[in-house]
Amino acid sequence: MTDRHFVRDGLALRYRDVGTGLPLLFQHGLGGDAAQVADVMPTSPLLRRITLECRGQGGSPFGPTTGFSIAGFADDVAALADERAIGRAVVGGISMGAAIALRLAVRRPETVRAVILARPAWVTQRAPENMRPYGLVGDLLQRFEPEEARLRFMESEIAETLARLAPDNLSSLAGFFARAEPKTFGALLSAIAADGPGVTEAEIAAIDRPVLVIGHGQDLAHPEAMAEKLAGLIPGAELVRITPKAVDRDAYRRDFQSALQAFLGRLT
Repeated sequence: MTDRHFVRDGLALRYRDVGTGLPLLFQHGLGGDAAQVADVMPTSPLLRRITLECRGQGGSPFGPTTGFSIAGFADDVAALADERAIGRAVVGGISMGAAIALRLAVRRPETVRAVILARPAWVTQRAPENMRPYGLVGDLLQRFEPEEARLRFMESEIAETLARLAPDNLSSLAGFFARAEPKTFGALLSAIAADGPGVTEAEIAAIDRPVLVIGHGQDLAHPEAMAEKLAGLIPGAELVRITPKAVDRDAYRRDFQSALQAFLGRLT
């Protein structure tokens, strides 16, 4: 395991660059880190996997709040890829990472060999309804001390719905109340929840690279309908449905790894 730092805008952003083989730029979800990516990676084919921990997440500093956007995070990833001379790579990610990958596929197609969109939380719309729980957590963290914010969130209608229908989503959100620099982290959550990938359906439909879309049910933050919509927009895209994390976490990981292994294996 190799964690390194990449300086951009005066910030030492942490990234992980492991392995040798097919270049794969793969980004974590909102509030996640490189370990989230490593958890679902297959052992074959041979990959050079690069994950940049986005500003305010993992081991990367927050920097100014004006830097909290999907477009800005995508620019950071592109700058790292250029500095490391990675060349044409498979780009992918989970949730927010999928939005970053989608933006890179549209804005920098010459650097993209193939695309993986796992558990997408956006298609084109800014502030989709499924991101409302993240926006609420962000708002509460900015207005209250973490414990008071947590109690208010857990008593909300949103938390009650998540507990019934998507307990895995609720568990992830509950962990955000223990983060360092809670008010700044709250600003990060609010900014990304209100954001979007900044691409159009026509631009998505023009992607002419191999594309894998991974989705599953029982996930209110990442509706299966969004995975279906993206797969339907992109000519030739492959949609793979995996076991929901809320149902069986081990099966979710195995299914995720199996889908990646099959797709990436066809590219080598």
